[in-house]
Amino acid sequence: MNQEWKGPLRLGVVLFGLYLAIHYWEKLSALAVLAVSAGFPLVLGAVIAYAVNILMSMYERWYLPKSTSRAVARSRRPVCLLLAYASLAALVALIVGMILPELIQSVTLLLQELVPLLQKLSVTINENQEQLASLSGLFLADGTVNWQELAVKVVNFLLAGLGGVMGSLVSLASAAVSTAFTAIVSVIFSIYLLMGKETLARQSARVLKTYLKPSWYSRLLYFLETLHNCFRRFVVGQCTEAVILGLLCMVGMLLFRFPYASMVGTLIGFTALIPVAGAYIGAGVGAFLIFTVSPVKALLFLVFISVLQQLEGNLIYPRVVGSSIGLPGIWVLAAVTIGGGVLGIGGMLLAVPLAATFYQILRDDVDRRNQA
Repeated sequence: MNQEWKGPLRLGVVLFGLYLAIHYWEKLSALAVLAVSAGFPLVLGAVIAYAVNILMSMYERWYLPKSTSRAVARSRRPVCLLLAYASLAALVALIVGMILPELIQSVTLLLQELVPLLQKLSVTINENQEQLASLSGLFLADGTVNWQELAVKVVNFLLAGLGGVMGSLVSLASAAVSTAFTAIVSVIFSIYLLMGKETLARQSARVLKTYLKPSWYSRLLYFLETLHNCFRRFVVGQCTEAVILGLLCMVGMLLFRFPYASMVGTLIGFTALIPVAGAYIGAGVGAFLIFTVSPVKALLFLVFISVLQQLEGNLIYPRVVGSSIGLPGIWVLAAVTIGGGVLGIGGMLLAVPLAATFYQILRDDVDRRNQA
């Protein structure tokens, strides 16, 4: 008799939950946004820990693997963790050091090009002073400046814009403090996760075994292992592909004597971390910077980067990333398109490994059913 009531009772609970979710959707969505905002530093820390763990695990395999000393065993985790963070910090410093000087040079050159334009604009204003005087009221009939009118306009402008400027400064300072706090908390939380990842894994497994059926636990474990393998292979493959593309771009630009070779190559390698579309974003920025030096070279650079992208898309990416995650190219493109449309750049980064996970699970299930 109890078994006969379980099905309708579960259905009723589900329907009642759906009714509450629909009726109180605005309040629930606001509560969810508040929870995500409050827990964002912890989520970001978990993401940082997952990425750093790939590098830290590699260092741990290299750190005196055959040693049986207790001192080596105790020092392996903190030393490798420190090396992983130091490597990432050195990589960021290298990227900034390669991009920043040439970026300053390009901006300086652009400003130098603007000076003659401003001078021409000043000459044009002087030539049309009478027309401007009738419109603005800043010049008297004899051509001299109406200082009283000018002072009134300046004071009104300052009074009108002072509140906005102060508000912008306060908002900027608040955002800077909030960002710094989030970064510090995230890094500290990631260190705690990495130092005790084995203990955390055992505790999580014990809780799941306690509250889940054995069949559900085995399915969840299989899904998490597949997800982890796909994400790890994707991160490693995407970073490898970005380094290869950045080096090829830098070498090609040096051979063709394009300006800003190191900066644009580094920029394209960095933006290539975004699947499929990332290199085109870097190419657009690089073409604009080269355009400030030579429009012809900017056009030739676009031709060069298009050829390089075809080479990379047909030869490098399928071998380095596509084969590593086991996802055909058509589904990679579909995942990037859908993920970018839903969550922007973050969606592009998450969509490919998620698609690879579901693709592998579906493929394994189809193979198992056909064999049965």
